Amino acid sequence: MVDEKKALLYSSIKPDATQEGKILKFLTSKYGENVTLDWVEDKSVTDGFRLEIGKEVYDWTRAGRLEQFKERIGKTVGKNKGDNIIPLIKETVKDWQPSGAPIEFGVVTSVGDGIATVSGLKDATYGEILLFSEGIRGMVLDLRENEIGCILFDDTDAIAEGSRVKRTGRSAGIPVGNDYLGRVINPLGLAIDGKGDIEAEGYRAIESPAPGIIDRQPVNRPMETGILCIDSMFPIGRGQRELIIGDRQTGKTAIALDTIVNQKGKDVICIYVSIGQKASLISQMVTNLKKHGAMDYTIIVNASASDAAPIQYIAPYSGCALAEFFMHQGKDVLIVYDDLSKHAIAYRSLSLLLDRSPGREAYPGDVFYLHSRLLERAAHLSDELGGGSITALPIVETQAGDVAAYIPTNIISITDGQIFLESELFFEGQRPAVNVGLSVSRVGGDAQTKAMKKASGSLRLDLAQYREMEVFTQFSSDLDDATQKQLTYGHGLMYILRQPQYKPYSQHEQVILLVAALAKYFMDVPVKQIAEETAKLLAHFETLHADICSKIESTGLLTDEDKKAIINIANEYKKNR
Repeated sequence: MVDEKKALLYSSIKPDATQEGKILKFLTSKYGENVTLDWVEDKSVTDGFRLEIGKEVYDWTRAGRLEQFKERIGKTVGKNKGDNIIPLIKETVKDWQPSGAPIEFGVVTSVGDGIATVSGLKDATYGEILLFSEGIRGMVLDLRENEIGCILFDDTDAIAEGSRVKRTGRSAGIPVGNDYLGRVINPLGLAIDGKGDIEAEGYRAIESPAPGIIDRQPVNRPMETGILCIDSMFPIGRGQRELIIGDRQTGKTAIALDTIVNQKGKDVICIYVSIGQKASLISQMVTNLKKHGAMDYTIIVNASASDAAPIQYIAPYSGCALAEFFMHQGKDVLIVYDDLSKHAIAYRSLSLLLDRSPGREAYPGDVFYLHSRLLERAAHLSDELGGGSITALPIVETQAGDVAAYIPTNIISITDGQIFLESELFFEGQRPAVNVGLSVSRVGGDAQTKAMKKASGSLRLDLAQYREMEVFTQFSSDLDDATQKQLTYGHGLMYILRQPQYKPYSQHEQVILLVAALAKYFMDVPVKQIAEETAKLLAHFETLHADICSKIESTGLLTDEDKKAIINIANEYKKNR
């Protein structure tokens, strides 16, 4: 026996025999002969009719046809950019005809804590945007046999059991464009800085595949941070992923902000993604970036601590989609994720609410993939694709310096190195508090200019020897002269590496300082006077030897003659000081 399919026709006026015959003809041609049609009086449908069969809906009301028209215009605008868009829109309006395409609807079976469970959307896909009858948007995050789990981006109070849900057929995405520069937005792409709406140039899915091996080229251009200890020992290249890791309040964000400030005038676009931080801190950050002229080339994507877990979850993906928009234009982008510990916590909350099985530390089993599919999108594209790049600086917070915890070890294994900030060094006044022994860059000298590589020389080895010697001699009362000189030299190097926030060094300043320091220029300078002596020495070079400074800055080279000249000039300056 063939199953009978029942169609329901909703309208305020009962159709006549001719109208009913046309509708039945359409239904039988699409669903077969075993279709019955029942009329349901609905006084709210005054400008057309709505036809439902199973989970499919044909909306032939004025609102339904207007929605079809808006979607068609949106597709036309999305596919075509440039000066010819107006004629295309006119042509679309002229040729458009309403169609009888079915709309797949589902029903909310439960809702709460930013999660809605929906039945009836058997063809919904992972990451698809759903539209609820109250105008609220959500994203599919869990696919089950008879229902789906959806995270909600707006106020959930308006949604209740029985609410209708419509598929959009679109993946979750964010509007993109050059007008986003200098703005503060939320992860949905909406401005939250009070400066009005932002005109978008396109739309990018927040989740997209990482570039393949063929589409990449080696990381070989420096992304200078302006921080002496990082650029000299743990260089970062354009297209690299360098983790900044350490306990709370050890200066992780300060390093990221200094790096952003140092990109002024270097044709690098910066994106700062804030996850789970106070809105007051972001406001203060914007003020500081404006003060140093860095907001002009910076976008801040803010998912604050007061935002729901779904908003915090999509924040880094939204920021990365923006970065990819600029990267595919051939531009270099620096993106900071601050921080991925809070991002993992937000994802854990969503996963537990979606009834996923908890694993280690209650995180779901795919928490590694959560961050790997994000960080793998950082790349230096091939010249055929424009040669643009995304450099990622993810930040992770540790508890009591435990780098072996679940999330830190996951992200360490994904990235190309880490800058480890140590609480003990921070409280001793060493800022930035970079632990030389535990920090590493797996790109290394490939991302350094020849001048910086030559100037840094034995710096890391000298510091490692100093740290070892300091541990063994801290309880000794009498030290021989050689040991005392080694300690004094190492102590001076540590002080040279101290650097105030928002005071990045240019390349020639770093090279001059390193050459002078490794030549033991600061050996007889009291440690409390090293900062002052450093500033005076650099000012002396800028004033009387600008030719050396400009040569290093423009060529990125340091010849043996230049190195000897820097040492001689420094010693002469010390003698005449």
